[in-house]
Amino acid sequence: MTIEIDVWVRGAQHATTHRVDSIAVRAADWGESEVRQLVTEMLLAINREKHPGAEPPTLTMRGFSWIVSPYEGGVVVHLEMQVGTVSAGPFPISEARLSELMTRMIKNDSPKQSVH
Repeated sequence: MTIEIDVWVRGAQHATTHRVDSIAVRAADWGESEVRQLVTEMLLAINREKHPGAEPPTLTMRGFSWIVSPYEGGVVVHLEMQVGTVSAGPFPISEARLSELMTRMIKNDSPKQSVH
């Protein structure tokens, strides 16, 4: 499945769209691992936009605000942090289900990784 991720870096005059194909499972069948993969891709997209050519950092699911919002018959995920914002979707999954998966995934995040 191709996912479009829209990135806006604070101070920039435009947003850019990144496309990723790394999540093969339909959104309706997502679990925590697919949500982690989505959020990871979103964080890496904003990092690539802010630091072109830099090595990708290790990530943890802390240091950002998130919201799942209804949009065009599905839902979108928005992440906001000091560096800017990133959005992905819409996905054909219920708002309640994706919010639950996001909450669980963040709660279960391993403290062994570096902070983004």
